[in-house]
This record gives sequence, C-alpha cells and structure tokens, in this order.
Amino acid sequence: MNSKTRVLLVEDNKPTIDVVEMELAWMGYEVTIAEDGLEAVESVAAQPPDLIIMDIQLPKINGFEAVRRIRALPAARDIPILAATAKALHGDDEKCKAAGCDGYIAKPFTHRELQAAIERILKRRPDSHQSVDEALMRKT
Repeated sequence: MNSKTRVLLVEDNKPTIDVVEMELAWMGYEVTIAEDGLEAVESVAAQPPDLIIMDIQLPKINGFEAVRRIRALPAARDIPILAATAKALHGDDEKCKAAGCDGYIAKPFTHRELQAAIERILKRRPDSHQSVDEALMRKT
C-alpha cells in the first residue's frame, strides 16, 4: 500500500475549505480539516500530520498562537507549516515565520502557487530533499 502525505488544513471559511481540500486531494494528499486554532492543536497532538496549512485569522485562537502551541508539542517541532492567509499586509510573512511557520502564501492563490509553496517548504526540511514521494519512501 502506498501511503499518502497527510495534510492538516486549518481553515474556517467553508468555500475555501472546499476548494483547497479538492486541490490538495488532486495533488495526491490525504486531507484532514480543523476549523479553528484549538481544533488544530488538538488534531496535531492526537495524530501529527506530515504538513500543516494554517490560516491566520481563526476562531478561538488565531493561527499565530496555534502555531506556537503546535511547535511546543515534541512530536510536532519539525512538521512543515505553511501559513495561508488573506491578511497580506507588509511584514505578515515575517510575523508568520517568527511564530514558527516555514512558509507563507497570500490568499487568493492559484493551484500552481499552492503547489509551489508546498514543494518549497517540504524541500527545506532535512528529510525531504527532492519531493514528497521521495520523503515518503525514506520513511517506509
């Protein structure tokens, strides 16, 4: 059996969830959804994914705080996190990285932009030099 890369999509906007979940599935990822920051932290604590795509403006706790809490979990320190937010103000990418995100993409984004952003942050990780498939092969 070929295992898929597990992606946690943290997003509270239903139309965005539907579109991004479909795009991620089309790219070959197994997708789990969390609709607020606390749910994201709980989901990661219960079953750490291979990648997290994190909105910043979320109910309960915002994405910055969710990322900080996720990074405090021993099993989640090295999970790549891509901030995906409509909050595209000057300096937001630096704030996302300071909170613990590995990359940043501004909404709205195209399918190609999302795919490129995911590949960029996965390539930066020590165990994923070329592609998601190669990283998965090394894990099995």
